[in-house]
Amino acid sequence: MRAISIKRASAALLGCALVLSASQLRSGTRQRPTPALVVPVITMDGGRRLEFVRAFSSEKELNPNPSFWKRAVDFVAGAPDYRRLIRPYGITTDSRGRIIIADPGAGAVHIFDFDKKKYHCLEGGKGEDLLSPIGVAVDAQDNIYVTDSISGKIFVFGADGRFRRFVGRVSKSEGFFKRATGIAIDQRQGELFVTDTLRDKIFVMDLGGHVLREFGSRGSGPGEFNFPTELVLRGNDLLVVDAMNFRVQMLDRQGHFLAQFGEPGDGIGTLFRPKGMSVDSEGNIYLVDALREAVQVFGRDGTLLYTFGRSGGGPGELQLPSGLWIDSNDRVYVADSYNQRVQMFQFISAKRAAGEKR
Repeated sequence: MRAISIKRASAALLGCALVLSASQLRSGTRQRPTPALVVPVITMDGGRRLEFVRAFSSEKELNPNPSFWKRAVDFVAGAPDYRRLIRPYGITTDSRGRIIIADPGAGAVHIFDFDKKKYHCLEGGKGEDLLSPIGVAVDAQDNIYVTDSISGKIFVFGADGRFRRFVGRVSKSEGFFKRATGIAIDQRQGELFVTDTLRDKIFVMDLGGHVLREFGSRGSGPGEFNFPTELVLRGNDLLVVDAMNFRVQMLDRQGHFLAQFGEPGDGIGTLFRPKGMSVDSEGNIYLVDALREAVQVFGRDGTLLYTFGRSGGGPGELQLPSGLWIDSNDRVYVADSYNQRVQMFQFISAKRAAGEKR
């Protein structure tokens, strides 16, 4: 039956190739390019700048210009059902340059490999589905760790996408965490930092899931939390989005308070609905404010440097953004959740700008 179906498909494809006129084929592949929308470049002192690069939302965008035979197959059999982003949240990248996106709307983790034009979807393992994947991080071997805020567990996948194990699994129906959200991994030390939002705690584990230490309690004082969410490791510092205290706290890796910035409000420089956070090569802190639909960039001392984004669906515009990640090349990824896409920007540091002038 398989051989017969292949022969029939081949015959159909050949028929299509003979019937379709050259003009029809050209019209399907050589459309006039849509004029590109110009997104203003944000320029700063020292030659620094932030540029919009691209946005993507679907597996289809990995190969926007398919071959003649691929188009012919799709003409006969129908276009494939491409996976797409539903409500992207957490983002990270691995050593291969793959973009890994936790999507609670889809109950899945998307892996986009633009270099190899490949896509992979992670949905769970050992008979358990991802219910609400929020945070995502990778270790030194590119194993992928995903926090599930509903199941209270961390799903661990290999770099090949195969499910490996759970971290924090008490039983099939119960996880160790009440609500696991933010996650960060110290690749050198092999330590895993996880926020348990409903416990107002941060747990530090080895990669096998053994608790090494924990810190935090409910409150508004130094080192206390009110629904902590996102985590960022930067050198010896641990940055925490203390969401309902409307601030970012800086701690050392033992949980000792170092500094903080932020206050509630709806004006520029204040925080109302802080979400994703990351740090660029100069140590600047990028913080998503979902309600303001913008990203605010602060210096280490909490001084507001600049903002980018505004409400809308065009390039550089955002609707209810959530996660944010900056890779080692200062590419800035923003989960533009309500627009069902991820937007990519490029930060040009003063050092890089100086190199461009030479």
